[in-house]
Amino acid sequence: MSIKSLIINPGSTSTKIGVFEDETLLFEETLRHTTEEISQYSSIVDQKDFRKKIILDLMEKKNFDMKSLKVIVGRGGMLKPIPSGTYAVTDELLHDLMIGKQGEHASNLGGILAREIGDSLSLPSYIVDPVVVDELMPIARYSGVPELPRTSVFHALNQKAVAKRYAKEIGKSYDSLNLIVVHMGGGVSVGAHEKGKVVDIFNALDGDGAFSPERAGAVPSGALVKMCFSGQYTEKEVYKKLVGGGGFNAYLGTNDMRDVETSVQKGDKEATLVREAFLLQVAKDIGSMACVLNGKVDQIIMTGGIAYNKGVTDRLTERAGFIAPVTIYPGEDELLALVQGALRVMNGEEKTMEY
Repeated sequence: MSIKSLIINPGSTSTKIGVFEDETLLFEETLRHTTEEISQYSSIVDQKDFRKKIILDLMEKKNFDMKSLKVIVGRGGMLKPIPSGTYAVTDELLHDLMIGKQGEHASNLGGILAREIGDSLSLPSYIVDPVVVDELMPIARYSGVPELPRTSVFHALNQKAVAKRYAKEIGKSYDSLNLIVVHMGGGVSVGAHEKGKVVDIFNALDGDGAFSPERAGAVPSGALVKMCFSGQYTEKEVYKKLVGGGGFNAYLGTNDMRDVETSVQKGDKEATLVREAFLLQVAKDIGSMACVLNGKVDQIIMTGGIAYNKGVTDRLTERAGFIAPVTIYPGEDELLALVQGALRVMNGEEKTMEY
């Protein structure tokens, strides 16, 4: 019997939903929210009823029978560090989404909305591979400063999805392979997948690895300390330089690789240097993860929006292709990844994880 699902993926100014029958998309919609609409609410969780109403209004407009659904799946949020997998939205998990266990983020609403809509229909609700997935091996946590352990924050949903997709396409199990997965979007995360676990990762948010369209990545720590105590910037301003205003934004005033490429094609020397520096840093991250895997790498997988850029993937392959063959899955189909996680549990391929 087929399984119909409602998938909810909230962003800061949008709520993306999809309705699937098994893995077949029946329809999807991105519901945009104006600054005026969002600014009415003092916190992310306060937006819950507003977002729930527009989802249900859309379903009614589509004349979709909500009773035909079998499961509701939401994007996971800033929970405590947890292993990869599909999690039922239990009371404890719901509580941690509501309080923002590791911070406020629009993705926290995914599980909250899934649980509320699921409960109203007496249906199960799940989240899948949130950004806080943590499978680091113990020695990967050491940073050199005991008070500042390395943490696992990355594009877990897409990294896991493309890794499992590759394994399925070659007829092997994900947990039999050693893979390096490179996600390149607004942030960049490069992970070492060793026999089904991401044992090391460059934190994609605020402190590791290559710079990206919006993030600074690793920066000289001594100079950063001096900047913080210079009296020129507030804490919020410094953090903005690292997350949101860093990377391409800082150097070139854009967070769009297509704009960078256009400038390069026009002969812009600074854009060319920034692009090459970005590619060098990503390649160095790939090389680092090859060492984590003791040089035994079955495949390098490149994904995310920037992976649509053939110039980027060709140049990275030129630099890092000696390590292992390269497969490219451009973009990130998060709705499909979410439904696949739920289906693996509902079809008995995986067990529901306990939060």
